[in-house]
Amino acid sequence: MKSTALALSLAGLSFMMTVIWGGPLLRILRHFKIGKLIRLDEPGHHQVKMGTPTMGGVMIILPVAMITFLLNAVSIIGLKPTGRSVMVPLIVMFGYALLGMIDDWEGIRGKRRGDGMRARTKFAAQVILALGTAVVLKYMLHVPEIIIPGVNIPISLGYWYIPIAAFIIVSESNAVNFTDGLDGLAGLIVATAFAAYGGIAMLQGQVFLAQFSFILVGALFGFLWFNVHPAALFMGDTGSLSLGATLAVVALMTGQWPLLLIIGIIPLSEALSVVIQVGYFKLTKGKRLFRMAPIHLHFELLGWSETQVVQRFWLIGLLAAMFGVALAFV
Repeated sequence: MKSTALALSLAGLSFMMTVIWGGPLLRILRHFKIGKLIRLDEPGHHQVKMGTPTMGGVMIILPVAMITFLLNAVSIIGLKPTGRSVMVPLIVMFGYALLGMIDDWEGIRGKRRGDGMRARTKFAAQVILALGTAVVLKYMLHVPEIIIPGVNIPISLGYWYIPIAAFIIVSESNAVNFTDGLDGLAGLIVATAFAAYGGIAMLQGQVFLAQFSFILVGALFGFLWFNVHPAALFMGDTGSLSLGATLAVVALMTGQWPLLLIIGIIPLSEALSVVIQVGYFKLTKGKRLFRMAPIHLHFELLGWSETQVVQRFWLIGLLAAMFGVALAFV
């Protein structure tokens, strides 16, 4: 009970820190004119979002890093630290945030304005970071490689763990990136997923990982204070790439990563809709299966309002997260 109370308290602290420094960050982003560019083929009402400050992922990352570092620093004075293992997802968050920041900057103020980094370059960087993380998880942290619901005994994957873990990290990073397109959507979905895995980690006895997850939930709620419709700030690739990769690492550290297919059903659906759309377009030589991909844009073009899409997707994500947590302890 004490561990749970501390985790929730850390979430509250993270929320307050994020909200407090959100205002100054917004002024900085506006001063340097770091605003979002909107594609011409997006739904027409999205054009009003043009110029809205982006790279808001920084708002989430800094409070999380500060609280995590402070909790680990107490070991210097002899108190119990939060656990060095949480430094791995934190480092992954920083690595992918830096990659996303470069992509955001290239797309806004760089030579590739409107496009961002070259897709091959960004993908290669993601793969390299993911492979390094997978090696650390297997050989340094010795995390449970896979736990299948109903079995609840860790199963070894041998050398296959490295490419599988790397694939999960890269896939989830891009899936959350595709989800980030409507006010509040990615923040709500990812916060729900982190809360679910925080609960799983807590029940597994991984208190430090649970605390880290709830610190992230608090920071995401603080970000949503500025990101709910009509959004005053977007997370950009700085936030979406890093949050997706970090969520994957947290899932891998619990060993319950197969449940990411359920707990992260919305990002999965968003990513699959893009893959299906591209594949169908090539096979039919120009036809489209969805009106637009990712799939949240398809529903907007069907007549759903932005708020309806966000709320309905979040309800599905919440129910899926609850079901996933239940399956974790069957």
